[in-house]
Amino acid sequence: MSFKTGNDKEPAKYKPANRRKKKIRKKPAAGARKRFTNRLWILLASALVLAVTGTIFFFTVIRQKEEAEPEPNLSEIVEEKEPVPLPEVDMGEDVIGHIVTAGNAVWDAFNRRPESHEITVDTAEDFADITECIIDSSGRISVTAKGEGIPKSDDKYYYLFALNTYDTAISGNNNYVARDYKDNETVLFTSLNYNTSSSRLFKKFVVAVKKDGEYVPVSTPKYITNPEAIARYTSVFQEPASIKGLLVDPNRLRGSELDDLGVKQAAYNIPVARLLGPTTSAAYPSIQYTYNGKTYTLNGQVVAEYDLVFSTLTAKGITTTAIILNNYSPSYPQLIHPQARRGGSAPYYMFNGAEESGVEYMAAIGSFLAERYSDTRHGKISNWIIANEINARKEWNYMAHTDIETYVEEFAKGFRVLYTAIKSVSSSARVYISLDQQWDRNIKNNTNYDGRDILDVFNNNITEKGNIDWGLAQHPYNVPLTETRIWKSSKYVEHNPGTSMMTMENIEVLINYLRQEHFLDSTGQVRSILISELGYTSTAGEAMQAAAFAYAYYKMEAYDEIDGFLLNRQTDAGEEVAQGLAFGLNHGGGGQKQLYTVFKYIDTPQHAQYTDFAKGIIGISSWSEIIR
Repeated sequence: MSFKTGNDKEPAKYKPANRRKKKIRKKPAAGARKRFTNRLWILLASALVLAVTGTIFFFTVIRQKEEAEPEPNLSEIVEEKEPVPLPEVDMGEDVIGHIVTAGNAVWDAFNRRPESHEITVDTAEDFADITECIIDSSGRISVTAKGEGIPKSDDKYYYLFALNTYDTAISGNNNYVARDYKDNETVLFTSLNYNTSSSRLFKKFVVAVKKDGEYVPVSTPKYITNPEAIARYTSVFQEPASIKGLLVDPNRLRGSELDDLGVKQAAYNIPVARLLGPTTSAAYPSIQYTYNGKTYTLNGQVVAEYDLVFSTLTAKGITTTAIILNNYSPSYPQLIHPQARRGGSAPYYMFNGAEESGVEYMAAIGSFLAERYSDTRHGKISNWIIANEINARKEWNYMAHTDIETYVEEFAKGFRVLYTAIKSVSSSARVYISLDQQWDRNIKNNTNYDGRDILDVFNNNITEKGNIDWGLAQHPYNVPLTETRIWKSSKYVEHNPGTSMMTMENIEVLINYLRQEHFLDSTGQVRSILISELGYTSTAGEAMQAAAFAYAYYKMEAYDEIDGFLLNRQTDAGEEVAQGLAFGLNHGGGGQKQLYTVFKYIDTPQHAQYTDFAKGIIGISSWSEIIR
């Protein structure tokens, strides 16, 4: 593909000045005619020298890209030249006009060059803005930089550098990957090198100039925003028939219960360290997976377990969500962020986007999972959630406590690597972050983070470094978890953005928050929202549990932005029941609860027959009363 730089602009066209013809009265004397001719030749010679000098200089600026040169000095162009003696030749007025026109055109083009500005190391980074960093239609990386004028530097070029996620500056080992002439808008191209040892898919790109012999960044770094451009699997996202979903019990997977319940969506956990390492079973040999020039060993038996789960769900027509969790394994410490390797007791840890080995492993795992589960052979995963309840740092996404900007930056590094790996394989995949119900508590000395603050800082971070289409997986549990009645008044639950907690009673606060313009995705739409984990205990009675589920379901149906409701869980878990949290559709020892029947029929034409009882429990006469 050919393209123009700003220096390719065509000069404006000029018409020769109108000249009046003089009346010839009499032939001048020979001496006067000679003096007039000499003066004319002096004028023409000067104009010719000026035009030729300017033209040579102009086309030198345009065409010579082989060697760096200082920026042009106006005085070099306008220095006076001695008249050149020329023979007496009768040159017509048209020739004179063309010479003057050419000179004017050169000067006009020169004067239209962008204005130059002095920069310092402290101010340089904000000079230009990378407005686009994409994989173009030919498979190249295309980076567009815009600025108001151009920065003064040692030469006439912008330089493009590809940095790692963990790089904070251009080091002496960084060689630029592209350069082009500075202009108000400059487009730089470089190769992607997909799935090779020199791949740039996960790099961040920065524009720099050379000043005093050093490369100085003049933009903030940006990542590629459309990894889906190279995806092998490009099928359109298949919308499920309803939002009704379930955290499935693997022990009930192969029976008929999911079919009987009419489950449309399902969620399942993938602790990534389980995938890694050789298998000890001859029936399930180890899997060797090569990515970006390195080979990784995966446990064939563990992969076969996931194959069974996801292929079974896919065969049943269920849209599947996978939750990628960073569990600890002493064999693979590189997956754990260096600030999370000691002192924590959480089951899951911050992904490691701070070191080369962590980025490489995440990229390989994300790519492998997306390749394995993007068609019907091993099952299809449509939604991917990266980590669990990241605002609950101590409990679910451990890293040593720090300020929220640093914490989010470290999470965003890992998230973007996994997002890019997945989307570069499956273009329609949706990728989410996860938050719990603690929205805006503002507790003094709290070493966890509020969901609202995480959401704000994460959105700013992603937007600043290359906006991608992330979604939100929210867990709007009741407060406390043992309270089933969503509708019960609570000082922690308000219908405004300053609410302490986010439950299904005030879920419209979250919807309206994400409807704000600065939260919209790259197409101007509200980001996808999954209620990816939510349950109500039956300890206060099965009818109360079923009524709470109906309340939550009907409220979610009122908002198009909510794409799924994954109920926690299919079967009671003994460790949760011991805490008063009997969330299941089924008792742990067997037998169905009332919730089972309500769940089964709530998205069918018979729903009213099985849910009208709940109105009396809640204290309403119409479900419209719960919608705000």
